Amino acid sequence: MELLERFINYVKIDTQSDEESVTTPSTMKQYDLLNLLKKELEELGVKAEIDQYGRLYAKVNGNPKLDTIGFCSHVDTALECSGKNVNPQVIRNYDLKDISLGKSGLYLSIKEFNKLKELKGKTLITTDGTTLLGADDKAGVAIIMTALEKYLTLDENQRHPMAILFTPDEEIGRGPEHFDPVKYGAKYAYTIDGADPKYISIENFNAKSALVEVKGKAIHPGDAKNKMVNAITVLNEFINNLPKDMVPEKTELREGFNHITSISGSVEEAKATYILRNHDMDILNKQVEDFETAKEKTMQKFPQSSITLTFKDQYRNMKEVIDKCPEVTRKAEEAYKKVGINFEYEPTRGGTDGATFSFLGTPCPNLGTGSYNHHGKFEFACLEEMEQMVDLIIAIIRED
Repeated sequence: MELLERFINYVKIDTQSDEESVTTPSTMKQYDLLNLLKKELEELGVKAEIDQYGRLYAKVNGNPKLDTIGFCSHVDTALECSGKNVNPQVIRNYDLKDISLGKSGLYLSIKEFNKLKELKGKTLITTDGTTLLGADDKAGVAIIMTALEKYLTLDENQRHPMAILFTPDEEIGRGPEHFDPVKYGAKYAYTIDGADPKYISIENFNAKSALVEVKGKAIHPGDAKNKMVNAITVLNEFINNLPKDMVPEKTELREGFNHITSISGSVEEAKATYILRNHDMDILNKQVEDFETAKEKTMQKFPQSSITLTFKDQYRNMKEVIDKCPEVTRKAEEAYKKVGINFEYEPTRGGTDGATFSFLGTPCPNLGTGSYNHHGKFEFACLEEMEQMVDLIIAIIRED
């Protein structure tokens, strides 16, 4: 099956995960794609297993003297935008003009999305402006499946054994749950879940969550003077006591942030949730201290209130693991040179399943997919860059 056909087939399947669900996977519709992938693998003669947690494992024999190399992607799509009734547009021989996204009235503007300037003459796959595309990460899934089909044509003695893993629920942070490194069987692996193919990512954020809970004192507003303590006002003061510039919209590259993700409350009680991110664990710990300082300052102004802070560790920077396995980066660098892609190392401003896989014993850098503007209606993919990634996987897995 051609890469474009495969990719379009996958994105038309609704696999959106659900952060409110307590099941694993969080939505049963993710099995629609997982079962299709299992069927396609078996039609290629590859034995595949979907375990009780919705993780699809497959392994193909190669030269037994060579290390098993893994590749992984996730099947679910993001929550920010609908993944139902995806209707992709295929733009051939792109002419550097703004792209109309169907009847939605939206446009992919070359002025706003600079990547488009690099793609003259390429084939682009876009949304119709009503849903996301789902290239995050069905582009990765399609790339791996297409590479596998080509891999099977190689002489067995010329190829590394290949392990494949497709996971659900990555978008809600539960993709690595129940990962079995022994069942996977890869010495090291690559997550195909990035954007520009030229970037290799061996760094991601260290991550914590923070819950800020405020208790005030509710009094009838007609009799509130010197009595009421409005929890919403207290929470607002707390927020204002945090560093003003350490937010996502004012940071880039390795700069960390405190990102408020939800806020709710009443006079009596109010709460806010945050995610704290930094590539440097020492600075992340300083961000925690900033929250404690903000609490102290706020309590000084509102001594009759109560503020509780709860922090949870989420994931860690995979660099500390990958630095101990230089082979995984050396192998990628050699493959990039063979394919002719001028690569760069770029820190991931987020987390990847590969970060958790790395700490569970399978070092797992992140590579690109040729897809952009993820999690929204302006998402698009470049077919030629996806094809580059297919060639890159073959270059990694092949032993000349």
